[in-house]
Amino acid sequence: MDRFDAHILNALQTNARLTAEALSETVGLSPDACRKRLAKLRASGVIEAEIAVLSPEAVGRGLLLIVEVSLQNERMADIDRFKELMQAAPEVMQCYYVTGAEDFVLILSAKDMADYEAFTRQYFFANENVLKFRTSAVMDRVKTGFALPVEGH
Repeated sequence: MDRFDAHILNALQTNARLTAEALSETVGLSPDACRKRLAKLRASGVIEAEIAVLSPEAVGRGLLLIVEVSLQNERMADIDRFKELMQAAPEVMQCYYVTGAEDFVLILSAKDMADYEAFTRQYFFANENVLKFRTSAVMDRVKTGFALPVEGH
């Protein structure tokens, strides 16, 4: 990855809708060169997805929660089963398998506390392998995103 790729990636992380023409002005390459580099970055998996970030309040899911989950058994099959369960849960925005005191950290959305309680009943209380979970309600989204600092060589 060179400095041109790094410039392209940094620009796209701010606005994934930039055209090759707009990128060319930012990066200093021709639009065609930007298109080719974008195609390579996508094909190689450097760019995993191009997504829209929604306002939770605007779509009726204004309650954001950070949940730490501990499993009873940490056999690979049990961990994989929990991963699959969280991947399939539309409420779960992010799920991380972590080191430390807990096994997973989740970021999820809910309509309200009753909606979150229904989630806990379905995914935690009904799951024999969930030992415990601890929830923190988000009071303010200070910074959200997936941007990574990218440097070219």
